[in-house]
Order: sequence, then C-alpha cells, then structure tokens
Amino acid sequence: MRSVKPEVLARAAEIIKMLGHPLRLKIVEVLEAGDSTVTEIQKTLDIQQAIVSQQLAKLKSLDVVTSKRDGVNVVYSLVEAKVPRILNCIRECDT
Repeated sequence: MRSVKPEVLARAAEIIKMLGHPLRLKIVEVLEAGDSTVTEIQKTLDIQQAIVSQQLAKLKSLDVVTSKRDGVNVVYSLVEAKVPRILNCIRECDT
C-alpha cells in the first residue's frame, strides 16, 4: 500500500472540511462550469448575494477559488485541481 505524505493528507482534510457544506458544494459546482461573478452565482443558485460572498470568501481563504477584478465586477474561478475530482467522486457515489 502506498503511503500518502502528511502534507497531502493535511491539505485534503482542509479541502474536504471546506466542502462539507451543501452551499459551498453548489458554488464550486457552478464554478466548475466556468468563471462567474457573485451576481451570476447568486442568480443561478437563487440565494442572497451576501451569503454567496461570504461562502466565496471562505473558499478563497483556502485557495480553492481565486478572484480577479473585471471592471466593476469580481470574477471567481475554481483553482484547486482536486475539487472537480471530488465532485466527480460525489456524483459517482450517488448512482
């Protein structure tokens, strides 16, 4: 059996813990489809903009997402490569 490095396990645990909220999972699923602004995410998920911003800040604090300013908008992108694979695992386990 191949041993996983402690730092890899620690990062995986952080990400899994961060994704342990249904709303954050929905947000990263939206971002998996492409970059989005808070307003676009808010409209897609039909939730308050303040809640989306709060959850994005948490995801950004762990470098799961990143942001860049585009005029008056801030565009969010999924940057943690493990997240789409985690989402795929969830999808596969649901069948």
